[in-house]
Amino acid sequence: MSEAPRPDAKTAERFRAVVLPHLDAAYGFARWLTRDPMTAQDVAQEAMLRALRYFHAFRGEEARPWLLRIVRNTWTDLRAKTRLEDGSLVEVENRADDGPDPEQSALAGDRRRQVAAALAALPADVREILVLREVEDLSYKQIASVLDLPMGTVMSRLARAREKLAAELAGRLGRRDNGLPNL
Repeated sequence: MSEAPRPDAKTAERFRAVVLPHLDAAYGFARWLTRDPMTAQDVAQEAMLRALRYFHAFRGEEARPWLLRIVRNTWTDLRAKTRLEDGSLVEVENRADDGPDPEQSALAGDRRRQVAAALAALPADVREILVLREVEDLSYKQIASVLDLPMGTVMSRLARAREKLAAELAGRLGRRDNGLPNL
């Protein structure tokens, strides 16, 4: 396989305008996939390099799903090369809520941490489809493009992923089927 041509100044400028605005989304998606900030930086950086290297093949479709697909492929390649363990711990960001009530802020922060921990505990394929929809706010069509799946498959996998997340959350919150806490 031949190496892609080095981008000229015009291509590099177009890349900066079209793809670079999605760098945060690339890192965020990599962070959810890898569950490790350092590995996520490596994946996002390598994905950006690949995106630039092969930007000549970009057909002008939506840049964000195109880049996130490259992030996913980069992560998949890295996992295949290094046999990363899928059970590493996630660092959960502690964001302060802007609510006026400190108690409500604490409860909201706790809920976010519980959801993030439950999401991190899910298998990678379940986690990635939820992150693309609920965190990255991609449409079903965009998710289908990123994951290279038919839209119907995306919808059914997303429904199953939401069920798994709900079950994981219920287990973490110590709730039974009736919604009451276990005593």
